[in-house]
Amino acid sequence: MSQIDLEALQAHFKHSQQRIEIEKLRGAINRKLQQMIRLNRQRMDYMQQFQQMIEEYNAGSRNAEEFFTELIEFTHGVTSEEQRHLAEKLNEEELAVFDLLLGKPPLKLTAKERKQVKQTARKLLEALKAEKLTLDWRKRQQARAAVKVAIEEILDQLPPAYTQEVYQQKCEVVYQHVYESYFGAGRSIYSMPLAV
Repeated sequence: MSQIDLEALQAHFKHSQQRIEIEKLRGAINRKLQQMIRLNRQRMDYMQQFQQMIEEYNAGSRNAEEFFTELIEFTHGVTSEEQRHLAEKLNEEELAVFDLLLGKPPLKLTAKERKQVKQTARKLLEALKAEKLTLDWRKRQQARAAVKVAIEEILDQLPPAYTQEVYQQKCEVVYQHVYESYFGAGRSIYSMPLAV
């Protein structure tokens, strides 16, 4: 999304076929959201908001110019989310685990505790990739159990704000994320090229 010149697009919109320009922008946003959600499912809120905007436009509650302006504003938010991993000083993989550990709505943590959660996310991924996510790990019960135990041991280092109940929930969602995202032997959704 950051590669789109939004100002030029807005200027062009006024002198072109507006519905075609809306469809082009809508398609670009949809593709970008699909890519972003593939890497971090905690971004589903953006897709839901996007779908709601489209439904309201289709229902006639906005004219083409209002909808286009709303899409441009939405694009700014998507671009900001796309770059958030840089602000958090995490890569996309670490950000996905970090977001799972924070949850929605996020836990109330101090700056020190947030830093500790980031370190835990990094440590977890390093340990899993180095030792546990072997070839076909998802097919062998013993390997799956070893991944689950490693997640539980590392997440046990989370700050005290994580009650036993929250800790158990985080262990489950992180394991599910790892199971769905990491195929073993260095292969994951993060190592695969993104569809254009």
